[in-house]
Amino acid sequence: MPDPNLQEIHDFLVGLAKKAGPKITSANPTTVDTKKNCEIIPRSSDLVTETDKTVEDLISSSCQSAYPDYAFLGEETSKSGRLTSTPTFVVDPIDGTTNFVHAHPYISISMALVIAHKPVVGVVYNPFTQHLYTAIKNQGAFLTSPSITSSSSSFPEDGEKVSSLYEIHRLPLRSPPPPLPDLSHALVALEYGNERSGNNWECKIGTFNALARSNDGGGAMVQSVRSLGSAALNCCSVARGDIDIYWEGGCWAWDVAAGWIIVEEAGGMVVGGNKGEWEPKVDGRRYLVLRRGAGREIVEEFWSKIQGRLEYEDTD
Repeated sequence: MPDPNLQEIHDFLVGLAKKAGPKITSANPTTVDTKKNCEIIPRSSDLVTETDKTVEDLISSSCQSAYPDYAFLGEETSKSGRLTSTPTFVVDPIDGTTNFVHAHPYISISMALVIAHKPVVGVVYNPFTQHLYTAIKNQGAFLTSPSITSSSSSFPEDGEKVSSLYEIHRLPLRSPPPPLPDLSHALVALEYGNERSGNNWECKIGTFNALARSNDGGGAMVQSVRSLGSAALNCCSVARGDIDIYWEGGCWAWDVAAGWIIVEEAGGMVVGGNKGEWEPKVDGRRYLVLRRGAGREIVEEFWSKIQGRLEYEDTD
């Protein structure tokens, strides 16, 4: 198999994101079901819509037509969630389906190319805000976003024409980023996930408590926490630098692969969601994501606040 042209693949995925975007923004997600893929028990908090399936079909067929030698791992069609040694497109057609169902516009199309179990191209696109995050291995990470202008200096009146130009920003947005001395200065993203009982739930709730609790009570007393509902966009917020840390357990490779390379190319790092996991797997389902400027000592401090261990059957 010839070496891939990563720029060409990047441009191809960006084109797919822009093509798929209107299918999401114009949809009325009234057909909602619980997921039955990945050999898991359907849960009322784990949703899928016809739009998820339509967008994945579009991306899957396009990838297989353009790159027939590559594998495809998509949220709505995968049965295992595991990567192989074959170069693989890893895709979540709508990351943040619950937000989508509730008309909350914090969602994204997440697409990555993974080679030898490492993401090398990442594209994350929010079609509602038109924020496009991209990265190619060793070439940096970027945000392309609208720059809104109007014909007046005041807020546009009803019916006034507004033009939208686009600006490209290298990530992180603040360069150099401010240091992160300890967790008490951190804004942390956390997600509840779909498991609402058992070991992983207790680990998460205990850890949330330990992070938020005051220092005199033995906690880290982080500045605040956010639970926004899209793993890919959470990673991109870490890459931007406006979220300091994102801790996750239970999501899948398609949720994080694109965000992973965007974070790394923005100077951040991805380690495991349990103590001592310095070399996590993309399909390992446990992640700690840190922005540029957050060092290994922050990793160790965060790990010290985890109450138990995250364990998932589909991981080693």
